[in-house]
Amino acid sequence: MNELSLLTTLALVHLVALASPGPDFALVVQNASRYGRRIGLAIALGISLAILLHSVFALTGVSLLIQQHPMLPVVMRVAGGSYLLYLGLGALRSAYQQWRVGSVGSLGPATALVSPWAALVKGFTTNLLNPKALVFFLSLLTSLVPPSVSSEGKVAAIVILWGLSLAWFSGLAWVLTGARMQRQLQRLTPYIDGICGALFTLVGGGILIATLMA
Repeated sequence: MNELSLLTTLALVHLVALASPGPDFALVVQNASRYGRRIGLAIALGISLAILLHSVFALTGVSLLIQQHPMLPVVMRVAGGSYLLYLGLGALRSAYQQWRVGSVGSLGPATALVSPWAALVKGFTTNLLNPKALVFFLSLLTSLVPPSVSSEGKVAAIVILWGLSLAWFSGLAWVLTGARMQRQLQRLTPYIDGICGALFTLVGGGILIATLMA
């Protein structure tokens, strides 16, 4: 299989993975629907930068070294699970407070507390600390980008993964923050917070439980 075929296959597999709902998808939906386009795009940029770093780590062997170290994978799983659990509990608390006071559709004063930089860091941290992301990119790139691939091919693989990630999550944020869509989503804010909070809590709690029981 030539390098063009390898890169095409890599792009298709990554697109399927991007389209699968997970913590990154939920984070963009929750924040774009609640805080608007700038915050949604900042979240998307943060996620794509973390994916860029995962890709570089996988192709340079850093991810493999992390996986082979006796303690680093455990530390990453605990850190990642704890962070996702923190996001989940925060979202559930926000949903509960909105339901309790009947503030459906109201963003409240919290909107002013969110900056694009904070959103970028949140997106970056959420993806970077997700232990499943490290394993996914390590498996994906070691299976589809063998050592025989040229340096140009490896750089192209990294650019493809980063570019597709940025395009996908930015497009999602853009669609969710159209004027009509934004008005509809703001009425559903407590429900979106509740669903995303439940997802973060289940994934983060599951990672922590699996790590403790290993």
